[in-house]
Amino acid sequence: MGSLRIFLEAKGFKRIALKRINTNHFEFKAKVNGIKGSFILDTGASNTCIGTDSISHFKLQVKASEVKAAGAGAGNMLTQVSINNTLQIGKWIKKNVPFIIFDLSHVNEALHLAEANSVEGILGADILKTSRAVIDYGRNCLYLKE
Repeated sequence: MGSLRIFLEAKGFKRIALKRINTNHFEFKAKVNGIKGSFILDTGASNTCIGTDSISHFKLQVKASEVKAAGAGAGNMLTQVSINNTLQIGKWIKKNVPFIIFDLSHVNEALHLAEANSVEGILGADILKTSRAVIDYGRNCLYLKE
């Protein structure tokens, strides 16, 4: 039986190492518009998000959004949107990526309570679906197709 890694890489998937943190989320480093940040992987998040306090860090152009965000411990939050961004995770790169922008302080408070580091963003189901994501929980890695 061949390995999952060999099979997926032969199909053009990029392998991304993940770090499991105390909340059982996976954390990883990514670049948004060429600038590094910390993200968590959340299959339950509908969209990929960046915190409002990271707008200037990633040099995002934002505009108001009608969408209200909800998440664990918070709901009905105002959002903004940023379009035409580049997202790089390891060797995987995607252009014209939209991000939902909203206050991630409730997320980071929960991470701190679990003695984990703060994050600038969340990789959600939108990117996971369009990139045909495969999560290898046994080997703590993610495969994304460009």
